[in-house]
Amino acid sequence: MKTHKNIRLVTIITLLVIQVIFLTMIAKEKYEVGSFAILISLVIITVAIFFGYRYLDLHHEEYGYERIGVAIWVPIGAVFCYSLNIYGELGSVLSAGITGTLASFIPVLNKDSIYIKKLPGAIYCGAFVGMSSAEITPSIGFVIAAGTLTGVLFMVSKNLFLGIGGKLGTLAFAGVAMVSLLYWLFI
Repeated sequence: MKTHKNIRLVTIITLLVIQVIFLTMIAKEKYEVGSFAILISLVIITVAIFFGYRYLDLHHEEYGYERIGVAIWVPIGAVFCYSLNIYGELGSVLSAGITGTLASFIPVLNKDSIYIKKLPGAIYCGAFVGMSSAEITPSIGFVIAAGTLTGVLFMVSKNLFLGIGGKLGTLAFAGVAMVSLLYWLFI
């Protein structure tokens, strides 16, 4: 039980920190360094995000994790979308749309399978990873790593952020951001 709480807490804190860092980088890039109004705005947004995570009913009380067999489709969706985007030169939005549309038809293969009904969400989460530009995701290996890390986040966040739009995109952003950081630090 304590392990589940720790996994949930680490997942939420990781996503919160990534969002705050992202907001800070946007502000740093767009505005002067010493702008007091921007600093106050960032503090207000950070506090709002923290209280949103803390006090809104975004999570089930039970601890549930997605199966590895479902989460493995996240990097598959990422590679498929990336291939359409970069090698097929279709562009990121069209590639993600094609990936998501094809994934939506998978449950037709077996309407009684609970497993197959879960695949479109995982594949579409991977599509968000694969729609990154070549400047951000320089190689297919990078996409596989980011898709795998996003798959892990997808697994542990099954009962988190329920009813909130943008969950799959946020998970994909977190996976790409963390792999980008590792890539920048070690390569």
